[in-house]
Amino acid sequence: MVLYDDARWHEFLDCVPDLIGSREVLSMRAIPHHPGCSCYEHSVFVAYIAYRLARRWRLDARMAARCGLLHDLYLYNAREPGTHPGNQCFDHPVAAVRNARALCGGLSAKEENIILSHMWPLAKRRPRSREAAVVNLADKFCATLEVSQFWRFMGMRQMVTA
Repeated sequence: MVLYDDARWHEFLDCVPDLIGSREVLSMRAIPHHPGCSCYEHSVFVAYIAYRLARRWRLDARMAARCGLLHDLYLYNAREPGTHPGNQCFDHPVAAVRNARALCGGLSAKEENIILSHMWPLAKRRPRSREAAVVNLADKFCATLEVSQFWRFMGMRQMVTA
């Protein structure tokens, strides 16, 4: 599977037009995430990869794209003391699902599970659908490429921020 395909990119964007330009999602540009990567860049990368995998495996690609985009919608800088209680690894999916619910006017149980379970196996919530497993897999794949800095050499930053 070629990572970037212009036609697939536009199909992906057709799944998330109301979300990707929203004030809340765009505000993630100011939130640092992995080294050299904003929360927005990471979330768009995860959403696109989840969309591509779900499409390939004949799953609900639209749901995977939308939940991939919302999976880290926690909207605070975790590096600033006092911005969140407890452990960021375990707490941010709960904040993300709360913010996604507010942004979308509600979520289905399946959508909530996709967002809440994206940190499994580190967190206790397990993926309960194939789409949840796809977003979880895409999150781990993208995080690995971001932390290792490989995503920069792959041209993904240009794609994500275009």
